Amino acid sequence: MGQYIYYILVLACLIGTFFLYNQQLAAIPLLLLSLVLFYVAYKKATKLKNKK
Repeated sequence: MGQYIYYILVLACLIGTFFLYNQQLAAIPLLLLSLVLFYVAYKKATKLKNKK
């Protein structure tokens, strides 16, 4: 279930970027997308660290 939410969030950010690009506001959803991707990478890194 969590993976589906992740895909929906990424898709929503990409769609938001597409529509806000013409208004020169594309940086807002891209910033949110970068925070989400950073969070996912951090969780995977800590999971690997705790596994060892």
